[in-house]
Amino acid sequence: MLRRIVAASMSGTAIEWYDFAIYSTSVTLVFGALFFPQTGNPLDGILAAFFTYAVGFLARPVGGMVFGHYGDRFGRKALLQVSILLIGGATFLMAFLPTYPQVGYWAPICLALLRFVQGFAVGGEWGGAVLLIAEHARDDQRGFLASFVQAAAPVGNVIASLVLLILSASMPNAAFVSWGWRIAFLASAVIAFVGWYVRTRIEDAPIFKEAAERAEQEKASQPPILEVLKNYPKKIVLAIGTKFVENIWYWIVATFSVTYLNYLGVKASNILILLLAAQFLNIFVMLLVGRIADRVGRRPVVFVGIVVSAIWAFVMFPLYETKSLGLALFGICVGLVTWSIMYAPQSAMFTEMFPTRVRYSGASISYQVSAIFAGSLAPIIGTALLRSTHSSIPISIYVAIAAVISFVSLLFVKETRGISLRELDEKDRVTNG
Repeated sequence: MLRRIVAASMSGTAIEWYDFAIYSTSVTLVFGALFFPQTGNPLDGILAAFFTYAVGFLARPVGGMVFGHYGDRFGRKALLQVSILLIGGATFLMAFLPTYPQVGYWAPICLALLRFVQGFAVGGEWGGAVLLIAEHARDDQRGFLASFVQAAAPVGNVIASLVLLILSASMPNAAFVSWGWRIAFLASAVIAFVGWYVRTRIEDAPIFKEAAERAEQEKASQPPILEVLKNYPKKIVLAIGTKFVENIWYWIVATFSVTYLNYLGVKASNILILLLAAQFLNIFVMLLVGRIADRVGRRPVVFVGIVVSAIWAFVMFPLYETKSLGLALFGICVGLVTWSIMYAPQSAMFTEMFPTRVRYSGASISYQVSAIFAGSLAPIIGTALLRSTHSSIPISIYVAIAAVISFVSLLFVKETRGISLRELDEKDRVTNG
């Protein structure tokens, strides 16, 4: 059952990241030119496309609250089946969208609407996927097993990069821009169906079923979302702050790097090869970091990632500017490894911060709200700074400031390695009735 649960959780998270990677990469390679009016400066179209990309992040907290509420009431399994169908369906429909020359401003409007649905579903995906594993795992293995959900992120990105690479390399650029990119979005339906089927064959953890029965017997009056905001506001704020630079750093490395290298004149196929290699390495790094977090704790590992990301932000872009594919690969690989160091322990850390009865809501809000102020704006800010200054230094400073915010937030987070979820529930009952 545990193997099945790990597979079910990873499948949904992989398609989530596949869809986001397909979209974010297409912003630079396709969407800026096809879905928006052209001004003569290619960065203008890319910048406009990144605003539709940000719509998905704005929808994620809404999805986190809705899915968290019903997931805490009715179970993780049922909500995860809904989320994966919504994600796959929205991405599939993007393949059929008309372009700006065909329908004018209806093109970006329809793109933004589907992006909102995609983001809404993603808002409930991560929390449920993590909790399915974490609530089944032993206390001393939770960091490692929950990191499989985090490792699904580079799995999805590897698939996305591979699909786009094959498509872009197997046809002329004009054909890829015209219609070839749509195939990558059509493939989302197949992956989503497989993930949905796997999720029909799992069960919620016993600790959740016990908490649900208690809530039913006690006739809990307040929705879980209000309970967690009332009783655990400090933990939510600290979790959001801790995640801040991690979320910014990922989208700078994995998404804005595509824009920056394209700006420098590097071929699209070469950029995709670099991302593919770096993301593949990251799958194994993620699991290794999860294992280390079980040995030394969540906080020390995340601290290392925060500090190194602030430093590497000033090294990575000069490596790109050499236009050497080897140095660019090194820059992306180290960038994504430092992201993994911050990201891998989050699944266990956020699970261990909240009791079972409000865990889906608490973990989802903490994870998704930071996306509004971090991940959604990172490529936009990066592109705007590049457009106005033609320099990477302001972008590096932006990352460093975010790292300071996360460093300070983590100072006030308690270490949770090895904590018993049942003891956490008992403490919650004593404290909050």
